[in-house]
Amino acid sequence: MSDTSSEETAPYGSGAPSPAAPAKKVRTHHLRQMKECGERFTVLTSYDMYTARVFDEAGIDAILVGDSAANNVFGYPTSLPVTVEELIPLARAVAGSARRALVLADLPFGSYQASPEQAYLTAARFMKEAQVAAVKLEGGAEMAPQIKRLARGGIPVCAHIGFTPQYEHVLGGYRVQGRDDAAGRLLADARAVQDAGAFAVVLEMVPGEVAAEVTRELQIPTIGIGAGNHTNGQVLVWQDAFGLNTGRLPRFVKQYADLHGILLDAARSYAADVKDGSFPGPEHAF
Repeated sequence: MSDTSSEETAPYGSGAPSPAAPAKKVRTHHLRQMKECGERFTVLTSYDMYTARVFDEAGIDAILVGDSAANNVFGYPTSLPVTVEELIPLARAVAGSARRALVLADLPFGSYQASPEQAYLTAARFMKEAQVAAVKLEGGAEMAPQIKRLARGGIPVCAHIGFTPQYEHVLGGYRVQGRDDAAGRLLADARAVQDAGAFAVVLEMVPGEVAAEVTRELQIPTIGIGAGNHTNGQVLVWQDAFGLNTGRLPRFVKQYADLHGILLDAARSYAADVKDGSFPGPEHAF
């Protein structure tokens, strides 16, 4: 019989597991342990089995199947059009491919705002059909009833405050939130989602000093995106971070690779080989 007691009590370490050891699954309480230990954790988006496997092997702690699939998979201009039916198959592929990382999925716009019961039924579909470990929804104090319903029903939920892309039309576009007098409201929202039962909260496009204050005040972990360097974790959209997206990027994105250039060169090489007859060669024949 395997001993799982160390997983439940020991502070959780980030990084890729040893090839000789089985992967230890990241759970929501591990993120809180990492906050308590002062250890930062990593989050990336993924929408398919291959990137999920790569990020999992790299030791990424959590993988988000974001509604950003709207822009980065389906080609929609914003995140608003993506549906539950479109996201669930992507979430299922990611959850089935990541051995170690905590996998959570966004609840799409319109699938949870109407009522706590609507939020629960939508989240339950993601838990049952996609087998993710948690869900994420946008909104602060106004979403406390939804968060309470999910937490009471056994569904771990991550909140998302600051700039919330699903509310871009209300917020007047992509604008920094929480400046000046609005900082107090952001902190109140953070406290409200914590009190409602969220296990973590994403802070998007807020001043770094405000995010730092929220992180100090909360017991639950904070996850930053355009929120400075003092949150407990960081999240980026993978196509932005690794150079597949060649469009205009937010200033908070750091590009770690040029996958667009690599794929472009490879595709051109393939096309040239086919046209000049060098592929397929004798070594590729049966």
